[in-house]
Amino acid sequence: MPIPLQVAYKPISKPEKDVNNYQGFTPGKTETLRKGANPYNARPLQSDICIDHDIEIKVRDGCRLYADIYRPADVPEDEKLPAVISWSCYGKKYSALHMLPICVWNCCVPREALSGLEKFEGLDPVVWCPRGYAIVSVDSRGTGNSDGSIPIMGSQDAEDCYDVIEAIAAMPWSNGKIGMAGNSALAIIQWHVASLRPPHLAAIAPWEGSADIYREQFVRGGVFNMSNFDLITHYIIKTNNPGGGVEDFAEMYRRSPVSNVYWEDKRADISKIEVPVFISGSDFSSIHTMGSIRGWLELSHHTKWIRWSSYQEWYELYCVPSADKELHRYFDRFLRGEDNDWDKTPKVRWTALQFGDREAIDDIEFADFPIPGTQYREFFLSQGGLEKKAISAAAVVTYDSTSTTSIAEFSYTFPQRSRLIGLPKAVLYMSSKEHNDMNVYVILRKRDKNGKLLMHLCFPFSAVPTGIKSIDEIPEKDRQSLNLHPGSVGMLRASHRKFDPERSIHPQFPFHPHDVEEKIEPGHVVKLEIGIWSMGVDFDEGEIISVQIGGSFPGIAEYSAFSKPRPEEEKNKGIHRIHVGPDTPSKIILPFVPM
Repeated sequence: MPIPLQVAYKPISKPEKDVNNYQGFTPGKTETLRKGANPYNARPLQSDICIDHDIEIKVRDGCRLYADIYRPADVPEDEKLPAVISWSCYGKKYSALHMLPICVWNCCVPREALSGLEKFEGLDPVVWCPRGYAIVSVDSRGTGNSDGSIPIMGSQDAEDCYDVIEAIAAMPWSNGKIGMAGNSALAIIQWHVASLRPPHLAAIAPWEGSADIYREQFVRGGVFNMSNFDLITHYIIKTNNPGGGVEDFAEMYRRSPVSNVYWEDKRADISKIEVPVFISGSDFSSIHTMGSIRGWLELSHHTKWIRWSSYQEWYELYCVPSADKELHRYFDRFLRGEDNDWDKTPKVRWTALQFGDREAIDDIEFADFPIPGTQYREFFLSQGGLEKKAISAAAVVTYDSTSTTSIAEFSYTFPQRSRLIGLPKAVLYMSSKEHNDMNVYVILRKRDKNGKLLMHLCFPFSAVPTGIKSIDEIPEKDRQSLNLHPGSVGMLRASHRKFDPERSIHPQFPFHPHDVEEKIEPGHVVKLEIGIWSMGVDFDEGEIISVQIGGSFPGIAEYSAFSKPRPEEEKNKGIHRIHVGPDTPSKIILPFVPM
């Protein structure tokens, strides 16, 4: 049931014909595209496809939502089809062909890999209809011509999706088995609706899907950031509904910077999910990594699989044949009931990034995650180094919290080849004489044997623009979060340092309820437990891990924010002090696994 609290919405613009592939409102229109047709001068149809445009589905409160349904046109009338739903507020005809050109290198997805019929981040009907599937692309509440204002994740979105699942299952062509697939927004909704247990939802595949957009996107670590959502609401999401709009996260944060019923409604209860789940994730998503990890850990059944990736999510969805083949087998098993070999698929497969110009090592099989037998080794901060024991004399290491370049750095050189996979954690004793709060950021960087900082390329070199043979050759303008990963990040606002061990998914990843602000007395030392997002990195003998602590987000964030800047009291001020020594044993805990 939607929350008992008034939600703030902000206006968004109307869709324009032929902009973002909007084609107008055509309820009742049905057409058949023939094999070989190529409506977007991209990937041609492999078979005849029937498209029902703007099918009206009325949800429980009377709102009318509209969907496009793509079905194979050449199946006998008595043959029933499974369906896969693509759900988001991006516009049901907004395709990857329209989104990817605004991304660096088109995310290395060539035009011929797409048909233009796919909903952005969703499955392509040109690929899936010949396999005997219906693909259902939905305009969620308030989007396009659907009634209402646009909710973003949470109970309202989940209830609407529940009702659409049941409506699709009742259609005469349906076999009654509905799946969900897609990346990012199309993955996040899967956690929420599956927790409501729609009777005809048979399997989900959340690939790169966060599950708590307060803790994993907008107020990560207690620090507010509009992330990429201003870009999305400014350029992509549109409504024809008079008075309609989209949830205003900046205003909702202004009303309550601590978590409340509104923000908690954005956290999916994964423990309630009963259907099979095929998870995919990566170390380098700035939003989704820990949603994928928590999904694996909190699912209460064993019909689940998780596969970690070394590739950017949209490239993998549309360009990696093995990923497509696996998803096909998974849905054939649970939506078509085929007795294939899917159940032999390893439950846990992980990736070890090598960084630099070296390809990652993929599909490393493990019995579980975190990996059984992981050694969580403590390294204590000293003046510039990482030691296996806390230093005997107290000391203070500082950085300018207002500078984007000032950091405190602590390094460790590996004496032998080592593999770190799992959840790192920082435990820091810190103070600030100039302010009553601190926004603290920790990143784990890799240096080569000569001390050079390295990054991971999120695409294979075979797919990047011609002529680029090394990360060093990538122009500065093309260095973005979609293609380069500098390292795993943890962050925490000191006033949000309270954590609840009972709700923590693992001792290495503390759960911060964010339900109260506990300001610090200037100069007073406080202990911060900072969960760092999952890492999987190999280090050769002589290579170096660099723990960098500072007052600014250390990743790459190239998108612009249109919301008003945060108030001055939420920003860092002055010098941050890291206290090290026997009474203030600041440390980093790293997950070592056998190679």
